[in-house]
Amino acid sequence: MSTFALAVRDSRTMLRRNLLHARRYPSLTLNLLLTPVMLLLLFVYIFGDVMSTGIGGADRSDYIAYIVPGILMLTIGGTVIGAAVSVATDMNEGIIARFRTMAIHRGSVLIGHVVGSVLQCVMSVVLVGAVAVAIGFRSTDATPLEWLAAFGLLVLFALALTWIAVGMGLASPNAEAAANSAQPLVILPLISSAFIPADTMPGWFQPIAEYQPFTPAIETLRGLLLGTEIGNNGWLAVAWCVGLAVLGYVWSTSRFNGEATK
Repeated sequence: MSTFALAVRDSRTMLRRNLLHARRYPSLTLNLLLTPVMLLLLFVYIFGDVMSTGIGGADRSDYIAYIVPGILMLTIGGTVIGAAVSVATDMNEGIIARFRTMAIHRGSVLIGHVVGSVLQCVMSVVLVGAVAVAIGFRSTDATPLEWLAAFGLLVLFALALTWIAVGMGLASPNAEAAANSAQPLVILPLISSAFIPADTMPGWFQPIAEYQPFTPAIETLRGLLLGTEIGNNGWLAVAWCVGLAVLGYVWSTSRFNGEATK
């Protein structure tokens, strides 16, 4: 069997293993899904009318349209925490050390975690999106090409954050530390343009909201789904995704290969 065929076979096996774990222990996924759903319901039904006025909208429906792209990105940030916890658990329990003694492709272990996490992100986004549609979100102006671009952005963003989360999991001594170290992936969207426009924030705080990966990704997704101005946010979002993916991949593989030499 060729090296490529071996890598594909073993990666598929590791992916199936991770998906089985997610199915058998759904509590972590459900807990991570609870945060974006509760924030969506809270900001729409409790603060919706007030927040709609703040963004220049006429009623709550305008704020639903505004907030949903940010909530979808926050969903990805929350879901990938599961990848960090899963990798840290495997490292702590010694299963990865046992995998290294077997005749399997070394990279398949990380690939299984990454692909499994991206698939879980997609399913989480679909579920949260269904809740958003149920409470009134509509995207009638988006063309099929814009829907495809929006889906591609969500997948690319999930891939980038997953590689970062895998690196956090490998660098953490246990699952609890991994979950704590990945918390910025949930905090960053809270201080982005997800809930209010960045230009309405205090002047000293605007750079924090603007110069981070979530804001350009959210503004790009908002533009694709709602027809608002994207500007240079599209290129910035792609650049952030590629940069984070490369950084996470290099960090993860170096940590993984470094553990193998100990």
